[in-house]
Amino acid sequence: ACSEFSQKSCEECLKNVSCLWCYTNNTCIDYPVRSILPSSSICTLSNARWGVCWMNFEALIIAIAVVAGLILVSVTVCCCYCCYCRRRSRSRLDEEEERLARKREERRLESLQRKHERKLKHDEIRKKYGLLQDSDNPYSRFENE
Repeated sequence: ACSEFSQKSCEECLKNVSCLWCYTNNTCIDYPVRSILPSSSICTLSNARWGVCWMNFEALIIAIAVVAGLILVSVTVCCCYCCYCRRRSRSRLDEEEERLARKREERRLESLQRKHERKLKHDEIRKKYGLLQDSDNPYSRFENE
């Protein structure tokens, strides 16, 4: 039991992790596990020691809160940064894909235009040599049946 270490030393008391050392009356008591923080009727936070003798319980709580806060803030910042980067890279990819689609469509239209121009030139040459069956051309090849 923790009460056996009363009136001895803080180090001996805190070897057992379930014990709390109070400097006001140099007593070793069982840590009140039902409540997270020991009440001031048992021992004030500035005089209570738990885990290590060189740091009071108040400073320990503040240190743990600061470390937990820093971890929470850093995780939040990392998550937000990663989400922002993903969204930004996705939008870049979408813009790149859209630009490529526009270029592909422009090349297709240019190809169709060149094909149409070639067809017109070929039809003109066929018309010149009488190879095109045109209604407005009076000279056409007569074919026997």
